[in-house]
Amino acid sequence: AYMLEKVTAVNQALDSALPLANPIGIHEAMRYSLLSGGKRICPIVCLAACRLVSSDESAAMPSACALEMIHAMSLMHDDLPCMDDDGLRRGRPSCHVVFGERAAVLAGYALLARAFEHIATATQGTAPPGRIVRVVGEIARLIGPEGVVGGQVADLKCGGGGVEQLEYIHLHKTAASVEASAVAGAVLGGACEEEIDRLRKYSRCTGLMFQVVDDILDLTKSSEELGKTSGKDKVADKMTYPKLIGIDKSRDYAHKLNKEAQEQLLGFNPEKAAPLIELANYIVHRQN
Repeated sequence: AYMLEKVTAVNQALDSALPLANPIGIHEAMRYSLLSGGKRICPIVCLAACRLVSSDESAAMPSACALEMIHAMSLMHDDLPCMDDDGLRRGRPSCHVVFGERAAVLAGYALLARAFEHIATATQGTAPPGRIVRVVGEIARLIGPEGVVGGQVADLKCGGGGVEQLEYIHLHKTAASVEASAVAGAVLGGACEEEIDRLRKYSRCTGLMFQVVDDILDLTKSSEELGKTSGKDKVADKMTYPKLIGIDKSRDYAHKLNKEAQEQLLGFNPEKAAPLIELANYIVHRQN
């Protein structure tokens, strides 16, 4: 019920944050990917982290929307032929299949720019300027060469390696995105540094767990069940957790990460922590 409520609220906020405008073509491509559904995990983590340390999460909604814009951009660019070359995303053709490669690249750039514009303008009046500036800096760092971009570079270059290399890639890709979400929400909610640090650790474990489960699902579910092309990692001989340690040990590792994530929430108000606890449980048990 919590997930459905927050997904609905985030979707409404995203629709308002990115209305159809001129030039129509680029806005259609942006909205196609941004509003195509999805689990909205990053926005929900952002809102839940804010609520965990404050009585109101409204200050975090612009950042929650911005994080989803950045996530949509990353998926659009990941799907490009020069990257992962995937024609299916969230159960329908990828952005570049519908609008062309050049439009998908430009729409991604536009979403990234709109994300930071939205944080800067829509958060005014709901949080102190210093918190807004810190959020912009944290998100920029975690999606840049020290985070998501760096992880993608390592992923593209990696033709082998072991678990440590794989963990580096995913801590700097999926986990960095979740970390940005948790830190943004915590900062906007007025968290102290110790609370922010604990939420960093929670989000890193949760983000890494998401990717471990993703690797398992890629082998065990169909394209129809996943809403994206299944079995691609195996065909591409890509380094994954099941390939390196097997499916059973991968499941064990996911549950270990879930336990470590939830340990970071001990000491917080149990009622306020419940959404983050259940979100971690949802991720480890998800089927798509």
